[in-house]
Amino acid sequence: MTDRIIAKELLSIGAVFLRPEEPFTWASGIKSPIYCDNRLTLSAPSVRAKIEAGLAGTVMEHYPEAEMLMGTSTAGIAHAALTAAILGLPMGYVRSEAKSHGRGNRIEGRMDRGTKVVVIEDLISTAGSAIEVVQALREEGAEVLGIASIFTYGIRRGLERLAQAGTVNFSLSNLDTLVEVAAEEGYIAPEWKSRIIEFRDGL
Repeated sequence: MTDRIIAKELLSIGAVFLRPEEPFTWASGIKSPIYCDNRLTLSAPSVRAKIEAGLAGTVMEHYPEAEMLMGTSTAGIAHAALTAAILGLPMGYVRSEAKSHGRGNRIEGRMDRGTKVVVIEDLISTAGSAIEVVQALREEGAEVLGIASIFTYGIRRGLERLAQAGTVNFSLSNLDTLVEVAAEEGYIAPEWKSRIIEFRDGL
């Protein structure tokens, strides 16, 4: 599954919005010409099948020792479950914070200490949420092999934070490929390619 195929599929279902002339506001307050909503892939069966096949292939290629998949809450949970079904692996997920009731779990699913885990994430931007999940799993004794994700913006700060956390990420597609495909397919004017990349590189 190539990064161009995934980029085309994300664009075809409107999972990636490119609006250079009317920027989106991210949760961080950043004004961005792009917004990626990979949750939409769950309601598009043919695209979803390619995504999960791609994630399964990523795990097999880069993390052949994986013993369990852990989804990020909430966007990574469904993808972790579907990918785990393909691979025949157990899965669980990590909450953004521990429950305030019951057993107070933050990590859901039975995971023994020393389990070799791959984190499944939908989107990597500054990598903060993914790194929090990695750290939570390590605190519970997991051996985190790395992250498999659907899409990355390739933001420098995110790449640096992943390196500092001692973890790696492999994404099915990325912003550089996506803007190339978007220009070829007429989603954006060709002159916007460099402007969008310049926006990313300036973060």
